[in-house]
Amino acid sequence: MRKRFMQITRIKVGGATLNQTPLDWSGNRARILQAIAQAQQEGVTILCLPELCISGYGCEDAFHSEGVSEMAFQMLLEIIPHTANIAVALGLPIHTNQVIYNAIALVSDKQLHGLVAKQFLPGQDLYYETRWFKPWPSGKFQTFRSGELSVPFGDLIFDLDGVRVGFEICEDAWVSNRPAGRLAAQGVDLILNASASHFALGQFAIRRQIVEEGARATNTVYIYSNLLGCEAGRIIYDGTVLVASGNQGILAEGPRFSFQEMILTTAVLDLGLNRLQRRKNINYQPAYSNHENRVFCQFPWETVVGGATDQYTDSGTIRSEVLSPFEEFTHAVALGLWDYLRKSRCQGFVVSISGGADSATVAVLIYLMANLALKELGWEAFKKRQAHLSWLPEQGQWEISEIMPHLLLTVYQASDHSSETTQTAARELCETLHARFFEFNISGVVQEYTSWLENMLERPLSWEKDDLALQNIQARLRGPSVWLLANTYDALLLSTSNRSESAVGYATMDGDTCGGLSPIAGIDKAFILRWLKWVETEKAVSIGPLPVLKRITAQKPTAELRPQNTKQSDEKDLMPYLVLDAIERLAIRDRKMPLQVWQDLQRQGKTSEKYTPASLALFVERFFQLWSRNQWKRERYAPSFHLDDENLDPKTWCRFPILSGGFVEELKLLRAAVKNEEIKSIREPLLTTQMIRRTLWI
Repeated sequence: MRKRFMQITRIKVGGATLNQTPLDWSGNRARILQAIAQAQQEGVTILCLPELCISGYGCEDAFHSEGVSEMAFQMLLEIIPHTANIAVALGLPIHTNQVIYNAIALVSDKQLHGLVAKQFLPGQDLYYETRWFKPWPSGKFQTFRSGELSVPFGDLIFDLDGVRVGFEICEDAWVSNRPAGRLAAQGVDLILNASASHFALGQFAIRRQIVEEGARATNTVYIYSNLLGCEAGRIIYDGTVLVASGNQGILAEGPRFSFQEMILTTAVLDLGLNRLQRRKNINYQPAYSNHENRVFCQFPWETVVGGATDQYTDSGTIRSEVLSPFEEFTHAVALGLWDYLRKSRCQGFVVSISGGADSATVAVLIYLMANLALKELGWEAFKKRQAHLSWLPEQGQWEISEIMPHLLLTVYQASDHSSETTQTAARELCETLHARFFEFNISGVVQEYTSWLENMLERPLSWEKDDLALQNIQARLRGPSVWLLANTYDALLLSTSNRSESAVGYATMDGDTCGGLSPIAGIDKAFILRWLKWVETEKAVSIGPLPVLKRITAQKPTAELRPQNTKQSDEKDLMPYLVLDAIERLAIRDRKMPLQVWQDLQRQGKTSEKYTPASLALFVERFFQLWSRNQWKRERYAPSFHLDDENLDPKTWCRFPILSGGFVEELKLLRAAVKNEEIKSIREPLLTTQMIRRTLWI
């Protein structure tokens, strides 16, 4: 059979992206079987599925339970009988040697041939695999036994009657000494990469490069399959499937950010071309060994290929379009909201709409989510995917204008300090989005609370003495009513905090932080303001421009918690968002101390041209003090989506002590440098330590 197959090098391969859920055994199995069935129907011979697709990737500490691995293996056994005439790679946790491994099973023609374990485990930022799994040592293998079943396990390659298959599992491909080189030396034809690689702005280009370069450097075919959707709550997977050939580059790309449960991407290959290229490469050195790590597997090539070298033609697989950061952000959050809605089984979303940029962004994203899903899926599939929504009609087809009043409930809660500008902006935006809009005034409730406290204290509250308390009581009193609205409609309350405010704690705990999900807490304010302007003026993904947003983008961001005559603004309370975001990146992303941050800011054109060294020093000190003082708030924020690799989420990305020394010594060095700088300069007045401290507490 092998001799005959050497004449049949043209085969069809595929990768499938799956929208899985941790520990959803029946649902995960059903989607895997759907992918296998479609691949069989389309004549795919080798299919790669995502990492840990049987159990779900985000099982967290449940991986420690032997029962999870046992259930995953039982699901594998139930999937195996459905693999006639196809080879399938699928991920699951495996318990052996009294530990858990992140593994891939290779199944073909109703047989389990062996298990390959991940060699490089990510243990930083979003990933905590080193907490649950053990890395597999290179070049080692053993026998895995379960009941009467016994199969090879470890660092293996598989020979499917002449076609050699090897594996990299997600992180394996991102390290410098990736296994691909060793696999190529052993003559593999295909490298399969089952992945669970998170979305971040701009990361797709890097991922694509890793796949393409992996194929080119090894003269192999490389198949990469990623997870899809908001699987477990914070991470969003864009669902990429990539197929690359060493001599041809990218052959196929699957669509990203789909609302489907499963998408199959296929490509037709001529393995002979890569084999020829390897023979011609004078630097290629095969590995000379006894091939103990090779697993020989029978595969019915004559049945599936039928001996015809030209049977397969390319299926015209969709190629991913290049997306701008604004488009990526839109698609990612829309998909995250879509999955959060259906997996939480809530009846819709509630947003406390303020007439400002953040709440407007969240509301518009929900509108875009509905538009994108309806456009891709059509009405019937839309209903099927969100079948738990009790308000969907049994008959007839609804338009967006009929969906949105049920999907998005908004409420504007005015106080004595709210302006007609924000009230009008909120109302007109919600009308444009077809959202249901409520409005009422909380001034009476605020007065009741302040009067009660004044009686207890036996003195009146004043803005001169009680500024913070008088601001926060308004924000906190908006919380109970918006929670009541969400509970009444069995809807998910969304918080509207952004990352810039999170960095400095510019939020009222149990007020504007109320919510079960904070979808934009992973992105900075400057990006949000630019994104809103883009939606206002450009055709944004599936909708035309939204000119109504001009009422919001024309405003200066403000909390509207002080009297109108104070002209309160966020940047006046904090610092310019341009500077705040620059400091955050230097201090938190780049881990620089106050003096280094100040020096770097003076080298950046955008900040050094607009602000004096003394002003920048004041902003730096303010940031570090507010950052260290407000870690407790970041610990309590609602879960947020991971949108770029500058996240501040203490549970997944950026850990910091709740109690700390507050950079006291480091800030002394900054003040000393500022003094020295100003003594030398006639352009600046002397900025003393006392002046800095006094200004910080305005």
